[in-house]
Amino acid sequence: MRTRAVRLAAPLVGRRARLRWLHLVLGGALITPYFLAALVAVQLMGFGTGIAGQLLAYLLALPVVAITGLARVTRTLAATAARVLLGTEAGPGGDRWRTAAWHTLHLALGAPVSAATLAVPPAVVTLWLAPVVPVPAPYGWAGGWGPLAGTVLLAGLVAAVAAAGALLAAAAPRLLGPTPADRLAEVSRRADRLAERNRLARELHDSVGHTLSVVTVQAGAARRVLESDPAFAARALEAIDDAARVALADLDHVLGLLRDGTAPAAAPALTRGSLDRLVGQVRAAGATVSADVAGDLGRLPPVVAREAYRILQESLGNALRHAGPVAVTVRVEVAADRLAVETANPLPARRRGTRPTGGRGLAGLRERVALLGGAVTAAGADTGDRWRLAVELPLGGGR
Repeated sequence: MRTRAVRLAAPLVGRRARLRWLHLVLGGALITPYFLAALVAVQLMGFGTGIAGQLLAYLLALPVVAITGLARVTRTLAATAARVLLGTEAGPGGDRWRTAAWHTLHLALGAPVSAATLAVPPAVVTLWLAPVVPVPAPYGWAGGWGPLAGTVLLAGLVAAVAAAGALLAAAAPRLLGPTPADRLAEVSRRADRLAERNRLARELHDSVGHTLSVVTVQAGAARRVLESDPAFAARALEAIDDAARVALADLDHVLGLLRDGTAPAAAPALTRGSLDRLVGQVRAAGATVSADVAGDLGRLPPVVAREAYRILQESLGNALRHAGPVAVTVRVEVAADRLAVETANPLPARRRGTRPTGGRGLAGLRERVALLGGAVTAAGADTGDRWRLAVELPLGGGR
């Protein structure tokens, strides 16, 4: 029963209600300088300082409050106070006019709440004591009804403050929360971060995955012939060393992007030299690779050259992973307005007659090509015993 009573009373006297009360009193303190200045103006206009004069000063102070609410610093302070004391959504963005409306509402509600907070408790105590001690003239009517009247007055104050606090808490997200433009900007930033994460995942998959494929095949071959052909095993170990060094450089590049958005070295790009290095790594793993290049690789836009290198790296790595040391054909053609890259290799016997769909690597490759406005064809040939990957990239897609 006691727990239920506490739950029922929490909206009126719980921690959240007390913090909202404090927030309203803060508004009353902030409006005091405006009110006093307006009260002086009211006196200069010939009005007195009675109830009517104070009400007029209160009304005159509100437009000035609204004007000061347009300042950026006002939003910062108001948003911080709303988050801490109201526990509601408020951020650094938003519209100046909505901030001014919030500032005005906060101080307008805070003024009567602060005045009542100062005036009601002494009145309640006086009314509670009315039956047993003499009371001042204004409370002479209380008599035996004093305790009941004091209790009703205190309950009315608590209920009024709770209602004012709830009103502010409901208004805060609308007036201090992010605008639709702020939300759209945050969605855009989140999409950019996700795209960057996907890009880095592709970089790691293609560079490290390719190297691991080469190293795995070479290490297996070296182990099998270690005693019968030490010279071949030595060449395989040397190729593993070279591939690992290249992978470490790629990894350093990606980790540089992860740390601070800048890479310590340029990402690898498709040149005649880098193509020969990729082909050499695959040949060292035991595969037979024939490469045909038509056109000048030096005229590729930088971003196209970088993505084309990763595409070839992924294609050759896939050939080793899924088919082993087989015969692979590579064709690269640089035309006037496009770059064509094609690789083909036999499918392993267990997968002949099927249509491979690829895994993360092929999905990442499709993402790379889509970002540059290109096209991908990845399928088995009509005979069903060869895997062919063809990519076309427009040369105007670089940036």
